[in-house]
Amino acid sequence: MQHSSATQEIAAHAARLVVEEGLEYGPAKRRALKALGLPARTPLPDNDSLEDEVREYIELFCADTQPSELLALRKLALQWMERVAEFRPYLAGAVWHGTATRLSDVYIQLFCDDPKAAELALINAGVRYEARSVTGVLGHDAEALSIHARSPALGEDIGVHLLVHDLDDLRGALKPDSKGRPPRGDIAAVRALLQG
Repeated sequence: MQHSSATQEIAAHAARLVVEEGLEYGPAKRRALKALGLPARTPLPDNDSLEDEVREYIELFCADTQPSELLALRKLALQWMERVAEFRPYLAGAVWHGTATRLSDVYIQLFCDDPKAAELALINAGVRYEARSVTGVLGHDAEALSIHARSPALGEDIGVHLLVHDLDDLRGALKPDSKGRPPRGDIAAVRALLQG
C-alpha cells in the first residue's frame, strides 16, 4: 500500500511540474521523485495516471486560462501542419490530448516516403530549425526538427517539433492508446477540434 501512495504523490507533484514549468512527463516524474526525497527504486506513475493528475491540476488551478491557451496552441499546430501537409502530419502530445498550457511545446509527427524531404522543405522555405535525434513513435530513431514559432494569440514563441518518421511507421502509430483514444490526429481531426 505504501508504494501506491508514494506513486500517487509523485504523480501529483509531477503534474504541477508539467503544468507550471512545461516539463515533459518523463523528466517531471524523475524530478518529482528527487524533490520528494523518495528512494530511486520507488515505482513511478504510468503516463495515464500522470495525465489524470494533470487534468485535475488544470481544472483546479488553470480553468480560467488553459482553454484559451490550448486553443492558441492548436491553431498554431494547424498552421504548421498545413505548411507541411505533404508529409502526412499528425498532432500528438498535450496539445492533441487537451492538457497543454502556454508552456507546452507542439509535437507534430510527420510520416514521409523520404525522411530527408521534410528537412529540405524547411531549408527551401527559409525556416530556421535545430535538428536532433529522438526516439520515435515505435521506438525507432527519428529526427526532430525544432522550430521557434510565434503565437500571435499568446504573444510569445512556442517550440514546434516536427518528428520525422518513415511512412511505414504510420499504421502502428494510429493504434488506440490504453484509454481507447487515437494517440494523434491528422489535419482534419485538428480542424474538428478547433470547430468543436
